[in-house]
Amino acid sequence: MINLADLTTPYLLLDTAKMKRNIDRLQAHMDKLGVTLRPHVKTAKSIDVVRRLFANGVGPITVSTLKEAEYFADHGFTDITYAVGISPDKLPRVLELLRSGVTVRVLLDSMAQAQAVVSYAQKVGVVIPALLEIDCDGERAGLTKNDPKIVEIAKFLHENNQFSGILMHAGGSYHCPDKAAKEAAAEHERVTAVAVRDTLQKAGIDCATVSVGSTPTAHFAKDLTGVTEVRAGVYVFQDLVMAGLHVCALSDIAISVVATVIGHRPEKGWIMTDAGWMALSRDRGTAQQELDLGYGLVCAMDGTPYQDLIVSSTSQEHGIVAVRKGSKAKLPPLEVGDQVRILPNHACATASQFEGYVVPDNNQLVFWPRINFW
Repeated sequence: MINLADLTTPYLLLDTAKMKRNIDRLQAHMDKLGVTLRPHVKTAKSIDVVRRLFANGVGPITVSTLKEAEYFADHGFTDITYAVGISPDKLPRVLELLRSGVTVRVLLDSMAQAQAVVSYAQKVGVVIPALLEIDCDGERAGLTKNDPKIVEIAKFLHENNQFSGILMHAGGSYHCPDKAAKEAAAEHERVTAVAVRDTLQKAGIDCATVSVGSTPTAHFAKDLTGVTEVRAGVYVFQDLVMAGLHVCALSDIAISVVATVIGHRPEKGWIMTDAGWMALSRDRGTAQQELDLGYGLVCAMDGTPYQDLIVSSTSQEHGIVAVRKGSKAKLPPLEVGDQVRILPNHACATASQFEGYVVPDNNQLVFWPRINFW
C-alpha cells in the first residue's frame, strides 16, 4: 500500500473503473462481430492491467518488444504475436521463448527477413511461425496488396513450414476524425486483408491468420468477415488523440499524470509545474487535430478539466501551463503546492516514462509495476 503523503510528483494515476469500461466496450464489440481480440499490451506493459483484459485464461496478446514477450511469458502467456519487423539478431531470444513452450509469431515484409528466419529455424531445429506484413494505407511498413513479392515470400515460408498468415495495421485511421471516415478505414483494412488472403489461397498457400487492427478501426468496424483476429492497444487507457478522433470521450481517459504547482509567471500567463517532457513525453499527437492540446489537458484532482487549460510547452522537468491560444478562459487560482492531473496526448508514450501506476483501491493506494525498454 502507498501512503498518499509519501507520493512524490510527478506520478502516473490509473482509474481502474474507467479502464474496465474501456476494456468491456471493445470486447463487447468484438464479441458482437464474432472475432477474436488480440490486445496489444505495449500500452500497459503491466501484468496487473493485462490480467484484466481476459475473463478466462491468458491471451492471446500482441507485443512490440521481446522484453514484453519474455515478461508476459513469465506470467503464463503462451500465445504471442511480436508485431514489429524481425531482425536476425533477435532470433535467439525468439528461440528461447519457443523452447519454453510459448508460441511467438514474428513479422516480416522482405525475402531477406524470410530467408533469415528459415535459415535460423532450420539450423536450430524449430518452427518459427512468420506473419507477412501488408500495408493497407501507406502509413508504415509492409507490402502493398498487389505486390508479387507477397506470393513469392509466402510461398517460400510455406514450403519451409514457417508461414502463419498476414498482418496489417490501419495507421491511416489516426487521420479520420469523423465517423464515416473511420468506418471506411476499417472496411478498407478488412477488404485489403481478405483480398491478400484470397490471392494466397489461389496460389495454393493456406493463410490461417488474417490479423488487422488499430484502436479506431477496431471500434468502428461494422463487418469483419474474413478476419480471424483484431489487434488494439491504447483503447485500454484511451488518450487525447483518441478523444480528438472521437473514438472516446475525455471522461474515458483512464490515466493521468499528477503534477505539483511550483511557480508562476503572471506576466506571461503561466503556471509552472514539476511535470515536464520527462513525465509527459514529447508526443504532440493533438497538434494536427482540430483542437491542439499542447502536451496535455490540465484537470483538477477530481478529474474535471479546467477550461482550455493545457501544458503549452515543456522542458525536461518543467511544464508550462497556460490557457490555450484563442480562448477567453482565465487561469485558475492554483497556488504553489497545489496538485493537478494532466491527461496525456498518447497513453503509450506517457506511460513509458514511469515505472508503474498508482491505483486507488478501496480507499487505499496500491502500485502496479510495469516494464519498459526492449
